[in-house]
Amino acid sequence: MSVWKGNHYTAGLEYGNHFVFNAIENMVLSDEKREFTKNCISLYQKYYPEILEEIKGVAKGLNTEWENVAAFLFCMYCFDVQNRCSSFAFCNKEKIILGKNSDFLTFVENLWDSVYYDIEGAYRFVGNTTAWTEIEDGMNEYGLAVALTFVYPTKIAYGLNGGMIVRYILEKCQNTKQAIQAIQKLPIASAQTITLADKSGNIALVECNCEKVTVIEAQKNAVFATNHFVSKEMYVYQYKGEDDCYSHKRWQTLQKAFECQKEYTVPFAMDLLSGKKGFLCQYDRTKGMDTIWSVIYDLTENKMYMTKGNPSQESFEECNRL
Repeated sequence: MSVWKGNHYTAGLEYGNHFVFNAIENMVLSDEKREFTKNCISLYQKYYPEILEEIKGVAKGLNTEWENVAAFLFCMYCFDVQNRCSSFAFCNKEKIILGKNSDFLTFVENLWDSVYYDIEGAYRFVGNTTAWTEIEDGMNEYGLAVALTFVYPTKIAYGLNGGMIVRYILEKCQNTKQAIQAIQKLPIASAQTITLADKSGNIALVECNCEKVTVIEAQKNAVFATNHFVSKEMYVYQYKGEDDCYSHKRWQTLQKAFECQKEYTVPFAMDLLSGKKGFLCQYDRTKGMDTIWSVIYDLTENKMYMTKGNPSQESFEECNRL
């Protein structure tokens, strides 16, 4: 579990100096990825310049060109499409919760990092990532929680990818309304859903790609997502290939659970993520895929519960890092 402190550059430099596994050294970057990154840099400079400083710090620590690190990060979710997740948020009189299973190829288990960011000029947050700098779920000091689920892109464009958008929201937004406004203004590179919940109980699901942003209203005080779009507005962008990650099956499990459940509680969230309400994490590891981590953000109590590994096999443990 890593801690990032100081300004963006010095935090990145410290991380790069102590990076155990240098994925950049063995990475082969295609001309397409290099060209894509080159065209994204000016947009990051306009909308999120401090993240470029962090990348430069990481690159200095790794003793490599910063454009290589940028290419590794900026092309995620646009060209490399192996991550699959389930997420949800709910609120009632007692609890406001955001939960997520992060499913990935099993070789990524050793790359997963649970991070704490306390960067100058940005909101403090805790989060999880399968790389660094980009964040896949988290909660900040204002009690805003965010979770990303990847959607196979049918179109990409120059801009910020899903992991960078989540990072941006955690560092700069105090509530769900501000997060939605940020998503609507940022240039988006990849396709994804973003689940949002804040301390006031405002929850939302955003489906978005480079051409469109759709906000889905909560039904029965809950929203949920897997790895495909469900809104009519985004159907034109739906991936038409094989559902090889059980996205629709997992979505149906979430739908049924929230339709049938009378009381939304932390134990309900744990049971749901653990597969006790239907198929959600019961992967066959021999095929190279599993749930890498599972997390529940309790916005009411400012707590988080996590498993390192599949929640059907591992118990949730309370973390008080924020």
